[in-house]
Amino acid sequence: MKKFIAIAAAAMVGAAAQAQETVVWWDFLGGGDGVRMKQMIADFNDAHAGEIVIDGTTLDWGVPFYTKVQTSVAVGEAPDIMTYHASRIPLAVDQGLLQELTPADFDAMGLGQDDFAPSIWDAVSADGKQYGVPIDTHPIVLYYNKDILGEAGLLTDDGLPVGLGSRAEFTATLQALKDNSDVTFPLGSVTADGNFMFRTIYSLMGQQDGELMTDGAFLVGDNATKLENALAVLQEWTNEGLQSTYTDYPATVALFTSGEAVMMINGVWEVPTMVDLEAEGNLFEWGAVELPVIFDHASTYSDSHVFAIPEGNDMSPEKRAAVLEVMSWISKNSLFWATAGHIPANNNITAMDAYKAMEPNATYSSLTANMIYDPKTPMAGVAGPIFDVMSTYFVPTLNGEMEPSEAVEEIIYELNDM
Repeated sequence: MKKFIAIAAAAMVGAAAQAQETVVWWDFLGGGDGVRMKQMIADFNDAHAGEIVIDGTTLDWGVPFYTKVQTSVAVGEAPDIMTYHASRIPLAVDQGLLQELTPADFDAMGLGQDDFAPSIWDAVSADGKQYGVPIDTHPIVLYYNKDILGEAGLLTDDGLPVGLGSRAEFTATLQALKDNSDVTFPLGSVTADGNFMFRTIYSLMGQQDGELMTDGAFLVGDNATKLENALAVLQEWTNEGLQSTYTDYPATVALFTSGEAVMMINGVWEVPTMVDLEAEGNLFEWGAVELPVIFDHASTYSDSHVFAIPEGNDMSPEKRAAVLEVMSWISKNSLFWATAGHIPANNNITAMDAYKAMEPNATYSSLTANMIYDPKTPMAGVAGPIFDVMSTYFVPTLNGEMEPSEAVEEIIYELNDM
């Protein structure tokens, strides 16, 4: 009898050693990219059947998500893994919400610094430590209607819009569209949402080597002038009828997809919208390309989705190994994630022939060499206070109701007052 009990106990220990690990997952991914990530979770679970299973939950994007994370860490009910924005990492580290991912962790994942663009790797670091595994980078790009541009003689031999090299050239293209076509607007922009327009404005600052924050102070030296320059060109386009006025996000997409706006500045995450409409026969021939050079050189604002491990989890070695496998596998299988429009962060994916054949993704992916991220401060990032302060003044300025110089003066005062 004792021998039987001993054998049974040993069997139970062996079974426990082989037990499937459940990884509790939170994300904020809705829409097309949410559909794709759910598919990747299903693919991961199939590939790891009996070993690891992801138990995924999608929460509301933005402030609700980050508030939920903060509360869950405080009460010891955080998930094992979560998506995060790179721009929010400085605040999360300041709040004590994220675990460091050590060099040993990256070795276990088979990933490292050389697998990512320098700007992406830096975006998930703070104080010399890494706090996330980048999944992608998701910049804004210029969408364009090839049919209308072609009819107007405003496409290059490479099928790109004419005039991407300078402010004068691009403005001339917009003016030609206004003068010689029946479209409502040459360019559709989300001018009713200052938070969204931060992306375009910060890109134009970057084209002048402008900095939002220098040594802890906002818009010092000639950086205020560079912000004013960015606002001035966008206001000029609106005043001249070259850019949509007081347009919210859905209306901007509708203007472009209906052909009422020939071009549109929007995130790469709208690529699935265009692909689906085109497949249904409900869209013109279209493309997407890096933003035009309006000032000195190419520069585009971007952020990254990253995987992070929240604090407060006392993981067993087996659970941590499972979490690292989740991050590693999705990074190494992120070619499918590119169909959401995002540029995979893993260089090995963008170097694949299959990615190079993916359009328009392959065309705009070269902008990773010109990307800029938010300044590293707890006040920056998605739904952060910098966004809120600046957006208050962006909307009236872009729509011709406030002078750029006045807006910059108010922004400097409020940002430094924080």
